[in-house]
Amino acid sequence: MRPSGTSMAVAGGSLSLGSTPSTCPHWGTCCQETMPQTSVVFSSILGPSCSGQGQPSMGERGGGASGSGDLIFQDGRLISGSLEALMEHLVPTVDYYPDRTYIFTFLLSSRVFIPPHDLLARVGQICLEQRQQLEAVSEKAKLKSFSAKIVQLLKEWTEAFPYDFQDEKAMVELKAITHRVTQCDEENGTVKKAIAQMTQSLLLSLAARSQLQELREKLRSPAMDKGPILKAKPPAAQKDILGVCCDPLVLAQQLTHIELERVSSIHPEDLMQIVSHMDSRDKHRCRGDLTKTYSLEAYDNWFNCLSMLVATEVCRVVKKKHRTRMLEFFIDVARECFNIGNFNSMMAIISGMNLSPVARLKKTWSKVKTAKFDVLEHHMDPSSNFCNYRTALQGATQRSQMANSSREKIVIPVFNLFVKDIYFLHKIHTNHLPNGHINFKKFWEISRQIHEFMTWTQVECPFEKDKKIQSYLLTAPIYSEEALFIASFESEGPENHMEKDSWKTLRTTLLNRA
Repeated sequence: MRPSGTSMAVAGGSLSLGSTPSTCPHWGTCCQETMPQTSVVFSSILGPSCSGQGQPSMGERGGGASGSGDLIFQDGRLISGSLEALMEHLVPTVDYYPDRTYIFTFLLSSRVFIPPHDLLARVGQICLEQRQQLEAVSEKAKLKSFSAKIVQLLKEWTEAFPYDFQDEKAMVELKAITHRVTQCDEENGTVKKAIAQMTQSLLLSLAARSQLQELREKLRSPAMDKGPILKAKPPAAQKDILGVCCDPLVLAQQLTHIELERVSSIHPEDLMQIVSHMDSRDKHRCRGDLTKTYSLEAYDNWFNCLSMLVATEVCRVVKKKHRTRMLEFFIDVARECFNIGNFNSMMAIISGMNLSPVARLKKTWSKVKTAKFDVLEHHMDPSSNFCNYRTALQGATQRSQMANSSREKIVIPVFNLFVKDIYFLHKIHTNHLPNGHINFKKFWEISRQIHEFMTWTQVECPFEKDKKIQSYLLTAPIYSEEALFIASFESEGPENHMEKDSWKTLRTTLLNRA
């Protein structure tokens, strides 16, 4: 039975397991009237205009357009427009520069409708048209100002989404645009210098990612230990996690290290693939580039490996007393992960202990002090769309925003729940409105959630790295599902007909295989 009155309280700048709020808070969203309440509180991380683009003033784009190129605003917020109008709204003029939140949101969401290199080509065309107009009236000062704004836009693009330029076509378009804008920079070369700095930074970012991908190819996944055919128990003296680290807090800190290292390799455009790959009706989506989803798959695989490692560490223990100690140790580790704000590792540990080969060990569990585990399971209760977890995540987010130290800034959400939030947000709301406009209200919300996630991934881990512990966590052999069941049945024999049939089938299969 789960204990009543258990939840998370924020006190003294830290998360702790305390009393349960009686109700789930209403999640604030960018567009409350139509958006689903699927994610944690959406704070103003994107700045004061995060909820939408302000109504255009004199000199801004979209203020008085008509026909299919309209940009539609509601209460001063950009909510829809044609793709062409949205692209034009991205490009600066002499008197206008787009809000940074719009730049991020449109560059992120546009890839659902048009590949980045095609968008860059269209931006180049719009720039050329404006340049020709300014040249026609010999407005050199305005031309120079316009060129500087174009370089600034390109700088923001290459900094926010450098991997759009891995595509050779995008690099060709970038070079074409920068070549045009440098033609008016004959006096002191300030535009040329800015372009040179931007290009150098871009190439460094691309080189860094290339090196990271090469390193990943060399790193193999943890070895899968299928175990002996029968009698899967290892010798009692064989090293286990407690022989490497017996302090739950230290292990939780090392797990947090691994989480932050792995999640930092995820980029906004990777997350947008969740939307791009789902929309089978859009002919122009960016698909087929497996490197764009590799980071997501690798991070998801880490979660699964950690769950299986927990199950392996429990099931491989020979003596019931030691298995009990192992379970209580992982419960304490999960609790420390919770207090740190590392919800992903916490969920992986709980999932590992809830796998059937572990969960069925009733004699072992009867010796475990389960009060703390029940509290943790309460926070991961899936009812009401994981309301309890979202309350805890809200508390961690608020702590992070008010943090006085790097330790208080850590927020690592349960990744598969974050992905599901994006998935359902996309599935519930259409990309296009009945008038053919892009439903930009939807993409404001997706962008906001992704931006918040990216803010969390950029936190530097404050804990000292322990290579020995991390090496064990990342390379220790883990049992296959079959081996886990063998070890489990050898620890505690089958108790009912279903388990007896499963055990008999396993034995027969493995003996025949031998």
